[in-house]
Amino acid sequence: MSSGAEPSRGPGGGWSRRRFVGALAGAAAITTVPAPARPQSGASSVGATPKTPAPAASPSAPPAKRSGPRPLYLGTYTSGEGAGKGIGLATYDAESGAVTGGGVVTGVANPSFLAVHPDGHTLYAVDEQDAGAVTAVRLPGHEVLGSRSTGGAGPCHLSVHPGGRWLLSANYTSGSVAVHPLDASGAIGERTDLVTHSSPAPGPGQQGPHAHQFAATPDGGHLLAVDLGTDTVYTYRLDESEGTLAEVSRAAAKPGAGPRHLTFHPGGRYAYLADEVDNTVAVCGYDPADGRLTIGAPRSTGTGSGTSYPAQFVVTANGSYAFLANRGHNSLTRYAIEEDGARLRLLDTVPVGGDFPRHIALSPDGRLLFAANQRSGTVTVFEVDDTSGELRRVGEPFASPVAVCALPL
Repeated sequence: MSSGAEPSRGPGGGWSRRRFVGALAGAAAITTVPAPARPQSGASSVGATPKTPAPAASPSAPPAKRSGPRPLYLGTYTSGEGAGKGIGLATYDAESGAVTGGGVVTGVANPSFLAVHPDGHTLYAVDEQDAGAVTAVRLPGHEVLGSRSTGGAGPCHLSVHPGGRWLLSANYTSGSVAVHPLDASGAIGERTDLVTHSSPAPGPGQQGPHAHQFAATPDGGHLLAVDLGTDTVYTYRLDESEGTLAEVSRAAAKPGAGPRHLTFHPGGRYAYLADEVDNTVAVCGYDPADGRLTIGAPRSTGTGSGTSYPAQFVVTANGSYAFLANRGHNSLTRYAIEEDGARLRLLDTVPVGGDFPRHIALSPDGRLLFAANQRSGTVTVFEVDDTSGELRRVGEPFASPVAVCALPL
């Protein structure tokens, strides 16, 4: 078992790194990275507002109404003590942030991460177990459309390509990324490609590759796979007619950093990387001309000494603020974003109001932030002031067994 490790319990009951960490018990700083080279003539313009969604904690969805109940889907584990029964169903009030329970979609094992199709009509879940799979659920009726094997163990992340025709997933335990086609109904077809991260060698304390995220870049021209085990972010190009992958470049993080998840600035030129193992963050430059990512120097999360297992960033739609979930510190770090995305200035940390915030997501209108707290089995909700970047907790935490993902639509 690797050091600094986190959960995924397979059918056999053995503990993996992902389930292990989940079961275990600032001064201002600035981080910046040089801008990547400007693309050649005819390539996507650097700094332009992207027309397709960036890889983020929650995928894009139809704009939310400012009042009335909106859907909230909750990912969990269905094995282990206090486990859930499937994908949690809830609603939230878009004005007050109040969450109301609404049942469960059963028949999906360990649906620990969720994503929605760009058209809003299909929900996708990973089946995080030894025989990994991905499952499609029709919305709004919650009919399970079927599952497909990911070809690997412990899938922990999935996303839909901006064109809506391909589902991308990351197998944490086996360190591989997979591609599945999606038909017009949103159902998942047989896998078209599977790539295992066989090099470089695993980083310090790691026993192998651990793919933790797989998503498209804002311009839609490339796919990025973040691998915690090899301390590498891989850039791929997707053949959109065949569903096959071709690697085009690699970006090396600091050895032992354990990169987990990155989120793009709305300008599409910079992304923010959370390093789980060494408790740091980094600003990354992205060049849409060739898909090359440049990882900047590691910087503080503002949580003090020790490992706090930073999970992920979310970025406000106006590109002015970023928030980072810190599981060990049970907090959200607030950053001001400066120089068109090139700088993160650490403001402070805010108590999350729960234990072990595994996943955070903004509502489609950006007014609310949801934090899924794994150990306390709760979801906390914050009101976001996009002018000042302030977070104000609203209401009481919503109880949800082993809450590891919160997806507001």
